[in-house]
Amino acid sequence: MGIFTDSLDRATTNTFTRPLPKSPHAQMRFLVKTTKGTRAAADLLNISQRTVERYLTGQIKTPRPDLAARLTDEVRRRWQPRVRARAMQQAATTGGITIETRARFGFTAAPGTTDDARIRLITQHLPPDYAARLFNAHTAGATDQQLQDIAAEGLQEIYFKDRGQRAPGLQVAFTDIDYIELDF
Repeated sequence: MGIFTDSLDRATTNTFTRPLPKSPHAQMRFLVKTTKGTRAAADLLNISQRTVERYLTGQIKTPRPDLAARLTDEVRRRWQPRVRARAMQQAATTGGITIETRARFGFTAAPGTTDDARIRLITQHLPPDYAARLFNAHTAGATDQQLQDIAAEGLQEIYFKDRGQRAPGLQVAFTDIDYIELDF
């Protein structure tokens, strides 16, 4: 996964109304229920079907650390899909999305301006149309670079051009991302 995809996933987990199941037994039970069978859950976790059944009966109580991480990730990915969808719909129609990033921004602009790329810390709220574009691209399976391009365009228009009020013709290059956090 890429940095944008991970950040979108973290942002959706912040919208949960109930906590994730804590015990491996409860997590495995939830995963079997959502995948509609022990075979599908086993294939998803790269373990045997019999191991899944042992977790369900309580014969195995503590998973290996790598399996525990995979199990938690898969449960988080499937937890409260309607709550997640509602939060994304609200962000895409009315709320928008907030991007906090530390990255290198460079410019192509009119002669005489400072176009040298430098690291900037930016926190900017983007309007709902950019949130909708990010969500649509993410669900369509866009690459991390495509998501980065959408975010760069949004930051260019809202932060650097001030919604078209200044810097006409400015093109922003958004590279070397140190971190990015999304919230909606």
